[in-house]
Amino acid sequence: MTQDKLYGQIAIEENKLERFENRTQHRDYTIEFTCPEFTCICPRSGFPDFATIYINYIPDKWCVELKSLKLYINAFRDEKVFHEDVTNRILDELVELLNPRFMEIKADFNVRGNIHTVITANYKKEPEGTSGS
Repeated sequence: MTQDKLYGQIAIEENKLERFENRTQHRDYTIEFTCPEFTCICPRSGFPDFATIYINYIPDKWCVELKSLKLYINAFRDEKVFHEDVTNRILDELVELLNPRFMEIKADFNVRGNIHTVITANYKKEPEGTSGS
C-alpha cells in the first residue's frame, strides 16, 4: 500500500526562496526571524539534530517572503548536513537571494553528547566604490 504525500510534504519538497521589494530603502532597519523548530540529520550518526535558527539582516533592495522561508527551513529536516555547513549554506543562499546590507545567521543547536554548539556566520556588503584590492 502506497501512501500519498501530504500537501505540506509536497510544498516543502518544492520550496523556492522568494523575495519582494523593500519599500523603505532610504534607511537601515533590522529584520529578525527566529526559527525554533529547525532540524536536520547528523551525517555521521544519522541521528536528528535540533536547533533554533536566528536570522538577522538589514535589507537593501529586497526582503525575504516569509512562507518561502518557512518551507526552505523545513526542507533541511531530512538532509544529512554538519552544523557548520548548514549555517553557512543558509547565509550564502539568503545573501544570494537578497544581497542585503548586512546579514547574520546564528544556529543554536540543542545539547547532544554533553556539548552545546552555536554557529554564527555573517555577511557585510562592501560600501559602493570600494574594491577588495
